[in-house]
Amino acid sequence: MVRIHNGHLHLRLDRRAVTAVIHQLDAHAAEILHPGTPAAGLHPVPPGELSIAFLTDSALARLHASFLDDLSPTDVITFAGTPAFGQAGEICVSADTARAFAAGHRRDFSEELTLYVVHGWLHLAGHDDRQPASKKRMRAAEARALALLRARQMVPQFAFAG
Repeated sequence: MVRIHNGHLHLRLDRRAVTAVIHQLDAHAAEILHPGTPAAGLHPVPPGELSIAFLTDSALARLHASFLDDLSPTDVITFAGTPAFGQAGEICVSADTARAFAAGHRRDFSEELTLYVVHGWLHLAGHDDRQPASKKRMRAAEARALALLRARQMVPQFAFAG
């Protein structure tokens, strides 16, 4: 189950489309995470409810400070769940950061925000981006995931109202 929280007053999103992204990532996990490896027995994201929260910069910064003792701004925070209690984890993303980055780099806002969701999903699947080699693997997995979503025309459309 995917539970979506829109904590950004001005963000408009299609919850079904975001949920479909997660289901698509789960269904194609082997080719995203380990291309060329058989998918048998692969369960990259823990079972249970996955929560995705779309937040403002300030709300995500408060989480970053409270839970990670880091006052710097960030774009995505992923919290591991407790599968024994039916929780896969939580992905918290900043819609403001995605909007600013997309505008500043001439990228599509919907793709940028989808990338943040993919990034969080990859963290739950065990990817890490702290070291250069693991960051390179994560970027490659992000590219494969976005290519898959684009090919299936499944990038959700996000918009700001007002």
